[in-house]
Amino acid sequence: MGYAHEYAQAILHRGRVPMEPTDHVVNWSDGPRKGKYFPGAEAFALPDTEDLPDVPIAPGLLPGAEGPDPSRVPAGFSLPLLSAMLKDSYGLTNRRLGIQANTDLPGLPFYTHANWSRGTAGGGGLYPVSIHWASGPSGPLTPGLHYYDLNRHALQRLLTGDITERVRAALGPDAPAEALEADQYLILGVKYWQNSFKYNSFCFHVVSTDIGTLTQTWRIWAAARGLRIAPALWFDEPALNGILGVPGEQEAVFAVIPLHWDGPRAARAGAAGTSGTEGAADTSGTSGTDPEHRPAVRHRDVERSRTLLDFTTVRDMHAATLAGATERPAPGALAAAAAVVDDGAGERVPLPAPVAPTAKTREALRRRRSSFGRFDARRKLSARDLSTVLAACAATRLAGDTDPEGVVRLARVHVFVNHVEGIAPGAYTYDPDRGDLRLVEAGPQGVFLQDNYFLANYNLEQTGAVLVPTVRTTAVLDALGDRGYRLAIGTAGAVSQTFYTAAAALDVGAGVALGFDNVSFAERLGLMDGDEAPLLIMPLGHERPEPADFHHEIA
Repeated sequence: MGYAHEYAQAILHRGRVPMEPTDHVVNWSDGPRKGKYFPGAEAFALPDTEDLPDVPIAPGLLPGAEGPDPSRVPAGFSLPLLSAMLKDSYGLTNRRLGIQANTDLPGLPFYTHANWSRGTAGGGGLYPVSIHWASGPSGPLTPGLHYYDLNRHALQRLLTGDITERVRAALGPDAPAEALEADQYLILGVKYWQNSFKYNSFCFHVVSTDIGTLTQTWRIWAAARGLRIAPALWFDEPALNGILGVPGEQEAVFAVIPLHWDGPRAARAGAAGTSGTEGAADTSGTSGTDPEHRPAVRHRDVERSRTLLDFTTVRDMHAATLAGATERPAPGALAAAAAVVDDGAGERVPLPAPVAPTAKTREALRRRRSSFGRFDARRKLSARDLSTVLAACAATRLAGDTDPEGVVRLARVHVFVNHVEGIAPGAYTYDPDRGDLRLVEAGPQGVFLQDNYFLANYNLEQTGAVLVPTVRTTAVLDALGDRGYRLAIGTAGAVSQTFYTAAAALDVGAGVALGFDNVSFAERLGLMDGDEAPLLIMPLGHERPEPADFHHEIA
């Protein structure tokens, strides 16, 4: 067993055995920015796409929902579509000023402590994922590497010249065909300090969920338009870190996402225009160039924090998941870690058939928020809404390079019912194949839920239900090696993004939390004899009517 097995066990038991360093104190005044800062890099504003027609979100959430009109499905991505996807997922769209129960409430009125909403959820609201666009000859810009500046909704050119051949080489010859045929890539990196300053050793777990939430937002967004997003998680990571000019132990590439572009594909060799010089002289990445030449970004992120701390556990997990990064698992390897299939035994509770939400994609993502302390049991959650959210969560796949077609279900969903129409309180396991619930423990669960949650920002007893996704984390590691940790936890993050988005589409309150006693939940759900790990708790229900809030939309 590798180091990731030890880390997974430490995460599972951290509610009872605190992870080192136990004396860490967050220095909020010296915290990092929520994003990277390249003061010398030229910026290009992305197109304003608020007038781009919104589309129904249902095809992105429920596989059985009616898809978009084939006559309206684009041939591929374009600059307006890419701009819209970035804005709707990671761009800033609103200022959070609602009265709620989270600990950041006193600082929200002050601009220096402002909290901005995004379509994508982020662990602890820290958003450490950096988005780079490697644009090749078929794109609308001079080929190069661009950083998405979310504060300005703009691209900053960090390097001029076509590096997509280098990206393909890093992906390896056994990458899925769609990855090797592309010449447009989104490269997702993680800056550890942007998360570890708060979460220390817990950081690697949280940032892995962040990769899942962002990727799943894009998968939902693209599927609603008839497009496809499929991340590659196995590649030559040091090579891509080198292009980005980042030290892997501090910042690393976690995923590469090929984009099928609308328009003719230019020939690879000699096709790159290098008319600009922004980003330095390392310009050419096309085939036919000197193989010893290593293009790399020379612009450097300017860190806000004066003091940066190094956490041994984060460094060790980075090293563990780096080993074997180019050894993509064999086809079918992931099947050994598939979610447990319910045997149909036990007391069953039927659920209504899921209903396809009528909300539009942008509408749902702009509506997404955490219902901190705002749940109200006086209005029960409908069984149909619960069924719809459960079905969407169970259908979630990252569909990465280990499972390109998304046939392997990694996550199973359990649910604690508090106040749902027609369903008695109790702990249940959801069976997506039968579309029903299997009773695990009857009776009210509110006291258990609140007692085993570490914080006071969610009133869990007032929720309609609390969903708990589980993944057979150790089975994933056994099947794929330590690098599989990113996939296992990223899948949980993807489930949480589906959960948030489905709830918003149904106009139901929602939240996601990491701070709970995982072992107690495993015990209550009868999972101690297996290898399922409860990874998140996700409260769902209606909010109090007419909450105090401000409208402060900026998009």
